[in-house]
Amino acid sequence: MTYFLTVDGGTESLRARIYDLKGGCLGNVAVPYKTTFSAGARAEQNPSDWWTNFIKASRGAILEAGIEVAQVEAITCATTCCSVVALDKNGNALRPALIWMDVRANEEAESVLATGDDALRLNGGGQGPVSAEWMIPKALWLKRNEPDIYDKAHRICEYQDYMTYRLTGEWAASLNNVGLRWHYLNKDGGWATSLVETLGMEDILEKWPPRVAAPGEVIGTLTANAAHELGLPQSVKVVQGGADALIGMIGLGVAKPGQLALITGSSHLQFGVTETPLSAPGIWGAYSDIVYPNRYIVEGGQTSTGSIINWLGRLTGGLDFDELNARAAELSPGCDGLIVQDHFQGNRTPYTDPLSRGAIVGLNLSHEKHHIFRAMIEGIGFGTRAILDAFKHAGYESEEMTVGGGATASDLWLQIHADTAGVSVRVPASPDAPSTGSAVLAAYGAGHFVTIDEGIEAMVHEGRTIDPIAANVSRYEEIYAQYLALYPALNGVLR
Repeated sequence: MTYFLTVDGGTESLRARIYDLKGGCLGNVAVPYKTTFSAGARAEQNPSDWWTNFIKASRGAILEAGIEVAQVEAITCATTCCSVVALDKNGNALRPALIWMDVRANEEAESVLATGDDALRLNGGGQGPVSAEWMIPKALWLKRNEPDIYDKAHRICEYQDYMTYRLTGEWAASLNNVGLRWHYLNKDGGWATSLVETLGMEDILEKWPPRVAAPGEVIGTLTANAAHELGLPQSVKVVQGGADALIGMIGLGVAKPGQLALITGSSHLQFGVTETPLSAPGIWGAYSDIVYPNRYIVEGGQTSTGSIINWLGRLTGGLDFDELNARAAELSPGCDGLIVQDHFQGNRTPYTDPLSRGAIVGLNLSHEKHHIFRAMIEGIGFGTRAILDAFKHAGYESEEMTVGGGATASDLWLQIHADTAGVSVRVPASPDAPSTGSAVLAAYGAGHFVTIDEGIEAMVHEGRTIDPIAANVSRYEEIYAQYLALYPALNGVLR
């Protein structure tokens, strides 16, 4: 028997899983790490925590799976995207990582947009905006605000690349990440050289990893040190993964043009597959080859979704999810007049406004925690609907969403998503999309499948479907109009 070790490096923890060739998960261990938040929408993590947690989680997953270490054939990582690290020649972090939800680089994002460079055509059809989350704005922030760190950095890269280096000793970026967030144009010149030259940071080209590898490509095998720390043979292959949400598309089986993936967790991401490029205001992309060869990906996203619920828990001393889901399910759509704007950490799309903020509107003294809880889920559902409307306006429409991640644990979340969007929601047998997608890539890279699509057929299995409730769809249409009115109304106030 042969098995695959996957790494899901998320916002709050690192989870290691063991999969077999049929897509079955035999071992599953998560180890949390700390995120430090500070004023200015800053969010940082210690990269050494990622590696330490990986060792703990992977050893635990192998033990739980009850397999021999010699049976582990390949490893693939799926990690948060835009978690930017500055490293020395030995791969040691020079400062905490600016993780994906850190949007301090707002001014730098404006500087990037102001260049008018051709590489920006993937940002709303060239009309922008540029997100403060992305690689170039964050690297420019380091150069402007921490020049000593910037100058000392041998590599400025991402969580994914840090893990690849620790595993193999090789500096390799994922085509998935660089095509998605570094303005790398795979079919048209590669690196955005003129863009960084205009910004006066052409030296970043020497700091980025020299190799770009597509998902499923073998980077190398384990170093002696990595093999020792993990308790694995040096012969284990390390297969390129990428951004957790994008690798999650594979795990959801969303590979054909016209299909739509909704990846849920601390944030939400919406992805569609096309055979031809598609760019328009309010959406990002289309990105070529970043998941599947000769296919394009269009994208939307919400910066804070599950993290809003976590915030509510921190604020109120914890949440009993079983009780909250049950009580919230008894409420009618609209939660007795409550509407939540879900921009607690800014808006990614369709507005791409890092300065927008969350709001709870319509509170009265009869409202309880479960009212706010459901209103937050509805607000998140409306945020997804706004993105799907932007897709539709651009010419991309789907009659169903395939959902993976944390929201699949709640029937209430799934039903509200179906009702607010007015489309059916599909949930595969395994909702752990980034890990399942990583397992497919690991098996493909190890030579068990000729194509990634063939791996999906063998390892991703059908689950259940949630259809929208007509009466709820009608009611949510009315509330959605009120939700849309909040952003322009609050835009000049919450600044």
